[in-house]
Amino acid sequence: MLRGRSIFAAVTVAALLVTATGGTALSSSATPSRGASAAAATQGCGKTPTLRSGTQSMQSGGRTRSFILRIPDVYNNNNPYRLIFGFHWRGGTANDVDSGGSSGFTWSYYGLRQLANNTAIFVAPQGLNNGWANSGGEDLTFVDDLIRLIEADLCVDTTQRFAGGFSYGGGMSYALACARATVFRAVAVYSGAQLSGCGGGTQPIAYIGLHGLRDDVLNISLGRSLRDTFVRNNGCTPQNPPEPAQGSLSHIVTAYSGCRSGYPVVWAAFDGGHTPGPVDGSTADDGARTWTKAVVWNFFNQFQGGTNDTTPPTAPTGLAASGTTAGGTNLSWTASTDDVGVSGYDILRAPGATGGTFTQAGTSATTSFSDTGLTPSTTYRYQVRARDAAGNLSPVSGTVQVTTSGGGTTGACTATPTVQTQWGTGYVIQPLTITNTSTSTITGWTVTFTLPAGHTLTGSWNATVTTSGQTVTARSMSFNGTLAPGAATTSLGFQAGRPGGDTALPSGYACTSP
Repeated sequence: MLRGRSIFAAVTVAALLVTATGGTALSSSATPSRGASAAAATQGCGKTPTLRSGTQSMQSGGRTRSFILRIPDVYNNNNPYRLIFGFHWRGGTANDVDSGGSSGFTWSYYGLRQLANNTAIFVAPQGLNNGWANSGGEDLTFVDDLIRLIEADLCVDTTQRFAGGFSYGGGMSYALACARATVFRAVAVYSGAQLSGCGGGTQPIAYIGLHGLRDDVLNISLGRSLRDTFVRNNGCTPQNPPEPAQGSLSHIVTAYSGCRSGYPVVWAAFDGGHTPGPVDGSTADDGARTWTKAVVWNFFNQFQGGTNDTTPPTAPTGLAASGTTAGGTNLSWTASTDDVGVSGYDILRAPGATGGTFTQAGTSATTSFSDTGLTPSTTYRYQVRARDAAGNLSPVSGTVQVTTSGGGTTGACTATPTVQTQWGTGYVIQPLTITNTSTSTITGWTVTFTLPAGHTLTGSWNATVTTSGQTVTARSMSFNGTLAPGAATTSLGFQAGRPGGDTALPSGYACTSP
């Protein structure tokens, strides 16, 4: 479980759908966050900090308020960092947000802390009575006071302040979007509603909303209403964005068009309930496997502040391919280094063994990438380059060449893995796409693959799975075994653990059909 289930009863929700007042705004001495601004250093830049990671308390509005602070492991007091707030749900705590609950570090601050990889300062405020009623604007004032405290002691890029929260925490994030649009660069509202007020609510701010179609605590119509506030404020073209069918256990992410430059609006609807961590193809909520953390991180990460950093990362090394099938291949490499931090990698692909132009095939926040949709019996070449937060590009890596296997025989199928997420001691493959590459319908399939030495399977879904040593065998189930020619199923997936520091991934994927 990601959180306690006692979010709030319907009668409580009705009582909370009220408007709180705005409170005292952050003073003009704090630089507001603006989309086109260059990085603005705070008073804490260049200082030896007195704040430390962990639980702390302060006075705000005549009350003692507590919060948890997380400073990068190797803090550089001359580097302006992003500042990211994570708000808990009703009945939750700052510790739940900070620890990631049962999902651990992979879900700390809704999964953003792991993805930030020591490039951001995180703060989890504790709500009064484990909620965010924001009576008289007291919680807005608490956030203002936290910003003053942190930025007086730590080096923060004031154009890179972000906030996100689930349920009641989503309501608090929405309140900040309304009342502090010039202070925060962007907000993420997970399954939220107008629970903490909306003082102001007329200025633009980058906004992403995520909500389940079957949310029985805060109906998705409430999330749509919040979203539409910033569709209007940001000048976006109104639309009814597509949403997945009920029963599909999938999600659809829509970026609105026509928005003011620097003020995008994104809507992520999923077939699920009241949760910040839905998993495609499953009714589970799991911080280790959810797609939401990557979607929100990518949304926040697009607003990389202007800096004086002109030093590119080093080139990735050790580029290798594995598990090549008729329709895809898996790439892995050794991480680049950078004076501030690597923010991601561009994967470049060219056709043929020689000649041809390298074009971008995708991006990755990790040191692996699965390329799918390739043509059978075809040769491709790959290179990888690194990016840092300032947009500097590394030299390209060495080149690796692959040739896809043939396809199209009767009864044949392929298995193409996609790395949904990975961390130091594990990873999730979702989906493991099974495609019928033959000219006739198949009524079942069997997939085999090999786990690297030391890796163990810790979970799987939508297949009957057995292991023998490092060999894993996954067989179709009654509902996903029949595939027409060219059809595919994306319901299969698995999770595995690995030794710390090991970046290897499974290989040798093969699919057969009776």
